Amino acid sequence: MPLDNLGRMSDSPIDAIIDDLWDRRDTLSADDADARKSVVAAVDLLDTGQARVASIDPAGQIVVDERAKRAILLSFKVLPMAESAAGDFQYHDRVPLKTTYNGVRVVPGAIARWGSYLAPGVVLMPSYTNIGAYVGSGTLVDTWATVGSCAQVGERVHLSGGVGLGGVLEPPQAAPVIVEVLESSLKRAGYQVRRNKPFAGGYITEHFGAPADGAHAVQIEIARALYLDERRIVRTEGWSTLQEDLFAAAKALALELGGKSEAGRLAAE
Repeated sequence: MPLDNLGRMSDSPIDAIIDDLWDRRDTLSADDADARKSVVAAVDLLDTGQARVASIDPAGQIVVDERAKRAILLSFKVLPMAESAAGDFQYHDRVPLKTTYNGVRVVPGAIARWGSYLAPGVVLMPSYTNIGAYVGSGTLVDTWATVGSCAQVGERVHLSGGVGLGGVLEPPQAAPVIVEVLESSLKRAGYQVRRNKPFAGGYITEHFGAPADGAHAVQIEIARALYLDERRIVRTEGWSTLQEDLFAAAKALALELGGKSEAGRLAAE
């Protein structure tokens, strides 16, 4: 997945004043009311889906809005610590909880921070969605799953129980996690790709994935007819092509997760 548009801000819907504030971020504090007003307005755009940290343009390139990431980082500078509550649960933080859930089902125990966007049709089981994250329509964030800061999740995805999508926020130039990278890579190679619905399996991700430790596991189910003569149980000529295409897709994913082709450990079945 090309990253030629990494950090592009010319098309950002967020006010350019964020860039000025970023340049003098070391002088900012929670006492700067004007700066806080500008930063809150910027993060509000992320919260409502009018702005997005990253997206894929019509040419298939990942476009990262660095200004959006700057706004998020600035919020930790200009927002004061404040108490909030959800039922009997008490919180003390600079970033408040999300309050806009238009068309979203939120099961008790689910937490989403302000600045994350949840499209209509999203279902949050008891889980955690961080600031800057984008979750597409029809996606299920299952029990104990985590959508990290600025992680981008497409439509009709099932994040199974315990899955962690690591967020990328610092440095601002780093590319966010893009779930669509793997799917897009395989589609460009000519494969028909479908996401499991309903979700089945998950052994690889459960036993080999440890996102917090930098180990990201992906489980892919492949039609055997692409590489196997099932009558004789021998590999066909398609095996080598499939192998090359999977390596290319894994490299694209690793680049997104770690910034270099050898980053991370990927397990595939």
